Amino acid sequence: QVQLVESGGGLVQAGGSLRLSCAASGRIFSIWHMAWYHQAPGKQRNLVARILSDGSTIYADSLKGRFTISRDNAKNTVYLQMNNLKAEDTAVYYCAAQNPLKLNPDWGQGTQVTVSS
Repeated sequence: QVQLVESGGGLVQAGGSLRLSCAASGRIFSIWHMAWYHQAPGKQRNLVARILSDGSTIYADSLKGRFTISRDNAKNTVYLQMNNLKAEDTAVYYCAAQNPLKLNPDWGQGTQVTVSS
């Protein structure tokens, strides 16, 4: 079982920035595909961004240009840089790790991001 610990969430004013981190346990982090999802109250969990083991990235169309996902395999950590935050970005942000050899991803506990307008 992979352990994922998110950090970096908090309260920020609209237009501000936050950087989320997700630290993963395990010795084969480099082969995992990593992703960030968010879930607003009463809504489904949706993909924010994904970074594959080869470093290629995929973003939700609505977030392109404001959010950047990156990874540091030496630190077993994936990041989400969020700029120009908007009130509608308010949500719990979850880190997910997809081992290519497993069917289902592992999830972190989530970190709350609140953007005040």
